[in-house]
Amino acid sequence: MIGEASSGEPADLVLVLSFSTWTDAVHRELAFPIDRLVVGAAGDPRVGRLLVADPWRSALRTLVRHLQGRRKPDLPLRVPQTRLLSPLRFHRQDPTDIKGLVRAYRTYDRRLHRASRALGLDRPAVVTDHPFVAGFAPLEWAGPVTYYGWDDWSELPALEPWWSAIDAAYERIRTRGCRVATVSQPILDRIRPIGASLVVPNGLAPDEWQPPWARPALSVDSARPLILYIGSIGHRLDVGVLKAIAERFADGEVLLVGPVGDPEVLRDLAAIPNLRVEGKISRKDIAGLVHAADVCIMPHRRTPLTEAMSPLKIYEYLAAGRPVVASDLPPVRAIDPRVLLVPAGDSSAFADALSRALTLGPATEEERCRFVAENTWASRRERILELAFAPDVERR
Repeated sequence: MIGEASSGEPADLVLVLSFSTWTDAVHRELAFPIDRLVVGAAGDPRVGRLLVADPWRSALRTLVRHLQGRRKPDLPLRVPQTRLLSPLRFHRQDPTDIKGLVRAYRTYDRRLHRASRALGLDRPAVVTDHPFVAGFAPLEWAGPVTYYGWDDWSELPALEPWWSAIDAAYERIRTRGCRVATVSQPILDRIRPIGASLVVPNGLAPDEWQPPWARPALSVDSARPLILYIGSIGHRLDVGVLKAIAERFADGEVLLVGPVGDPEVLRDLAAIPNLRVEGKISRKDIAGLVHAADVCIMPHRRTPLTEAMSPLKIYEYLAAGRPVVASDLPPVRAIDPRVLLVPAGDSSAFADALSRALTLGPATEEERCRFVAENTWASRRERILELAFAPDVERR
């Protein structure tokens, strides 16, 4: 029943994923905040029965994968009362118009309700990072609805055809009085919720950040200093700053590791002599690579998207004890004093700050372990579930 988690009894929960499925989450090695929330909720004693729901999936693509022998990964089951719903439809993509989205998510809502009843859920709390579910699905059968905004979808280039619809969903989330948890204050300011809300930044899985550190082969022969960036390689990176860094530290190496989101940026980076780009690496190699670096960087341009991010990379850099230089963006400012902040776009100041960071050197083991302990995913999940399971209020 609603509010039972706060009184010591486990409560029912529905977690609805947004623009990628649980299969995607497993393939990316649970790298996103919503992935961690699913895993944590499946093992949280406050959660009784748990329904995890994929977004709409293409029936045709699902059939092809089935014929190819590709099966969905299992959920991290704690008890048998955990289920995964993967609703199918003919169309691969959502419509971009509001009327079409309202129809699509009324249908999605009926599928979700049927799955909830089949699992025996009674007025479950709903947490979703999908703006269209929180904004357009009626969810009249559910208890409190919490929107978890771990990115500002209305600024993500890949979702540009839906930007206006996402803005409309944010407005609906606000007027419905949904509870809102976001990874940064700018996202919360964008939604302007009238219901209960809080900011919960990104976090760490402590077991990933413990020695011994396995150094990946790609860093063994690197020149020194090794200046490392891990993350998406695309429009958010300031190529001018990276060029200035490479020129200032010509005897070292600037290493960028991550998926390429913009081939044009990759071409620009290829012209920088002592800068190397490597593709995405496994989660188990990230910790060793970060620990092998002399200094880690986040040379982001200032855009509405980067101003709203809670950059996981900063937490991971610090979890390995590395000194950090980053563009001065709102979500970065309060993370840790060992992050040296530079005005976005100031190439000379960024290179100067790198010299100071190299002098600063690694954190002590005590400092490093304290940072990890103070910034765990478990503590973040605790706050989100407290918000989701708080006693119900009148629905709008």
